[in-house]
Amino acid sequence: MRRDRALLLLMLPGVLYFLVFQYGALFGNLIAFKDFKPYLGLNASPWVGVANFQELFTEPGFWHAALNTVVLALVQLVFYFPVPLALALLLHSLIQGRTRKFVQSVVYLPHFISWVIVVALFQQVLGADGVVNGLFGGGDHLVDVIGNPDAFKPLMVLELIWKECGWGTIIFLAALHQVDESQYEAAAIDGAGPWRRFWHVTLPSLRAVIFLLLILRLGDILSVGFEQILLQRDAFGPDVAEVIDTYVYYYGVRDQNWGVAAAAGLFKGAIGAVLVFTANKVAHRMGEQGVYR
Repeated sequence: MRRDRALLLLMLPGVLYFLVFQYGALFGNLIAFKDFKPYLGLNASPWVGVANFQELFTEPGFWHAALNTVVLALVQLVFYFPVPLALALLLHSLIQGRTRKFVQSVVYLPHFISWVIVVALFQQVLGADGVVNGLFGGGDHLVDVIGNPDAFKPLMVLELIWKECGWGTIIFLAALHQVDESQYEAAAIDGAGPWRRFWHVTLPSLRAVIFLLLILRLGDILSVGFEQILLQRDAFGPDVAEVIDTYVYYYGVRDQNWGVAAAAGLFKGAIGAVLVFTANKVAHRMGEQGVYR
């Protein structure tokens, strides 16, 4: 404690954040089992058991939002998750020196832009009066993206890739820097081409990191981007753009169904926990450490 007191003091704000806003907030899950009234408070609100869950599971709107969430989450997992890995491999193997640092800085920058700005940029480019229609559209040949239900999921993935793929490369780049260069040299001497070196040297070196990030992603898979979708829900309509988080906001917070909203959030968290435990068990069977032993 005395030797590391400076590091412990630096760590203290982060620890307090998690204690207050993560672990402390867990007590709010009691709302899912009560007929919560804000003016009564958590303790004075009457206990209703699992009535909120019964109402939630018999509500058609919830299952519609859950289905949209699962489909969008799978689309994001398939099309977004490999992009940071591919970008990290490109930066690590093809670009060196100042050019690489410049490209890294450019692709990292969108992470620090709020979703309000990102959505506004895409609307200015792909909207009815946007840049694309200004250049290529006109008359009856408008490029219909913003507001087109068929374009909702591809647009969500495209926005996510543009905003977050650069930031997601950091861990992969750190792992790639740990790979012994002599392994690449030995493989090249043995006649292995670029694809063979990637398959037999790079990928095994990244396997543990890929499993770790995939497990963490599965735990948060049902959180498909509340701010991003809320800002575009009205444009595309709730039929395609309603997810669990927006359902909780509109049905729970706006309509003051606090208990049902808490039940939906607790249900989503339970599904995420099951996915983490299952994926971690699969990782153990495949010889990887996973998130925990």
